[in-house]
Amino acid sequence: MISLNVFAKEKLDALSSQGLKRDIQVTERLPEGNVIREGRELISFCCNDYLNLSHHPKVIQAAKEATGQYGTGAGASRLITGNHPLLAKLEKRLAQIKGTEDACVFGTGYMTNIGIIPTLTGAQDIIFLDELCHACLRAGSDMTGGKILYFRHNDMGHLQELITQNRHKHPNAMIITDGIFSMDGDLAPLDILGRIANENDCWLMSDDAHGLGVVGGGMGSRHMFDPLPDIPLQMGTLSKALGSFGGYICASKPVIDLIKTRARSLIYTTALPPANAAAALAALDIIEDEVDYCRRPIEHATLFAELLGLPEPQSPIVPIIIGDTDRTMTYAAALEEDGFLITGIRPPTVAEGTARLRFTFCANHKQEDIRALAASIKKHGIIT
Repeated sequence: MISLNVFAKEKLDALSSQGLKRDIQVTERLPEGNVIREGRELISFCCNDYLNLSHHPKVIQAAKEATGQYGTGAGASRLITGNHPLLAKLEKRLAQIKGTEDACVFGTGYMTNIGIIPTLTGAQDIIFLDELCHACLRAGSDMTGGKILYFRHNDMGHLQELITQNRHKHPNAMIITDGIFSMDGDLAPLDILGRIANENDCWLMSDDAHGLGVVGGGMGSRHMFDPLPDIPLQMGTLSKALGSFGGYICASKPVIDLIKTRARSLIYTTALPPANAAAALAALDIIEDEVDYCRRPIEHATLFAELLGLPEPQSPIVPIIIGDTDRTMTYAAALEEDGFLITGIRPPTVAEGTARLRFTFCANHKQEDIRALAASIKKHGIIT
């Protein structure tokens, strides 16, 4: 035990010296999107609850009713007795929205990706990933034991070059990308990716965690293109714009049947609680019925970008890249002092030298607060 503590302390000391030690702070989120930290109310611009649906009365009521009928937990894995009726209903709904034959719901988005990728690819196969893919896509790919190649971010020429040089050496291949990239907020060229995948017999997988509910009329990143790109593996989460918890994959019925049979992160864990499934279903109703409401996060992000002379955003995510870690955290502290909560994003979440302030905009943000935030940014010299 002494050596374990020494090991942990040495690791922490090294991280602290680089400004990379994390501290988890208690944060109470309020119905309108603000938060309370250490007794102080702050305007939050670092939450992924883009439509504020986690506090929507209809979503809360659906969760309460599901808890009353089915209990607080699923009680077992889905293959035992945990496959409660709401999961099948949610899967059918997700498949309809994404235009696929079937869907499978997992416990989290991370569990979804570490379940899908190793189920479909193995040691003899090859995976091509955008270099800015989310960490769980990298983790799932690492678990396959196959060859992994990263193409430069959204660089279709580089992807094609890697495919030409390597695809023929492997029986199966996947191309994996975020739909909306979580740290930069930009859109993947899904139309070109779909064409390249089809022409080279690769299976395209898109992670739409930050797309569903807020882009493409609320339907997600695929719906930002006309015609719709061919994406046989459409993954996403229930925990961002839907305000709930969990992950999903939408695909053909044979693929979903295989995933339900072999995905270890589905088979060997307790199923998603009924309240989360019910909340997600209620959130999907709101998203389909209130398209104008779904536009608000991007409208707010666009206002913010205009005020600071930044490029027009493609999503509710707007980064300001600072570079230096210490300076990033100093700026975050200065903004918090002014009443705005923006968490500094540091390595290894982002690459060395790209530490940033990552601003996320939600439906309930007020224009006057966005203008005040922009003024604070200018005041502190973050952007002049």
